[in-house]
Amino acid sequence: MTRRSAPFRPPVARVILSALLLLMVLFIFLPGFNSVQRDTASQPIGVHRGTGFRTIVDTLHQAGVIRFRWPLLVAGALVPGLHNIKPGRYVIPGNLSTIGILRFLHSRPQDEVRLMIPNGVEQTKIASILASGLDIDSTAFMVASRDPLLLRSLGIRANSTEGYLFPGTYHFAWASTPQEVITFLAGHFRKFYSDSLKAEASNAGFNELRLLTLASIVEAETPIDAEKPLIASVYLNRLKKNMRLQADPTVQYALAGDARRLSYKDLDIDSPYNTYRHAGLPPGPICNPGPASISAVLNPASTGYLYFVATGRGGHTFASNLADHARNVRNYRVAREKTQRNSGSGTPR
Repeated sequence: MTRRSAPFRPPVARVILSALLLLMVLFIFLPGFNSVQRDTASQPIGVHRGTGFRTIVDTLHQAGVIRFRWPLLVAGALVPGLHNIKPGRYVIPGNLSTIGILRFLHSRPQDEVRLMIPNGVEQTKIASILASGLDIDSTAFMVASRDPLLLRSLGIRANSTEGYLFPGTYHFAWASTPQEVITFLAGHFRKFYSDSLKAEASNAGFNELRLLTLASIVEAETPIDAEKPLIASVYLNRLKKNMRLQADPTVQYALAGDARRLSYKDLDIDSPYNTYRHAGLPPGPICNPGPASISAVLNPASTGYLYFVATGRGGHTFASNLADHARNVRNYRVAREKTQRNSGSGTPR
């Protein structure tokens, strides 16, 4: 009688190990096994500069992108190159495999953000605009704006980038560094400031810094492009006559951006930017002028004006002597008081 052999039964440990390996393969390579289905309106996932791989995995789990952390950690250990995830903002589609998620983060172009840098804002305001839309700290931006090495690399012969951050509407990578943004904006100024403009400036007796300084004052005085050549003519006429510019915006700048109405006491502030106390141009720009203000300095109106004052209805009135200027000031005060009576509020200047 032939004896039957007992059926082969693999050790329990081997069965468990095989099951674990199969489960691991499914979680790592099968689409949708560990990822959660997400719609196109899902919130982006931010990966900040210097964030470690484990923290990124934790962020994905907390945001509901993945069900479990361990498959990504295992996949990252198996393929170390996928640890190198660029800083950025990502909207991760659903139904990806674990490897697919890591590849998406590893290779996806950075999310871009559209931001507008208005004409005539100071670099402190630009820092706030950037911090509100990009992964940039405003303090870090201000530190970079005064970095001597960066300034030298950009050909800026000043103590900061004020005046060189060219206004406009741009698309920035969300994870841009302050240095990248500054280089980008200064680069746009360089593109605008062509050889022909350089020749115009030289013929008018301006170097780059002096041109931007006066243009920044013109920019701060009026948002009306048609008025800018007139404003420029006033300041150029004053410079020719060795008169102090007495420009209110330079005092505002000396007061570190305090936007309140100036008092007579403010005009005594001891600052090289106080053009009521110091003759000539201040040491540098007080904001970042746009093309119209730069053009106005190079192509001023031909006038004898030495004074101007707001009309109280938008715009300014101009005068070539103190008597006419005094009359314009009285008219402005009457218009302002009428406006205040109608509105029931306001503080006289």
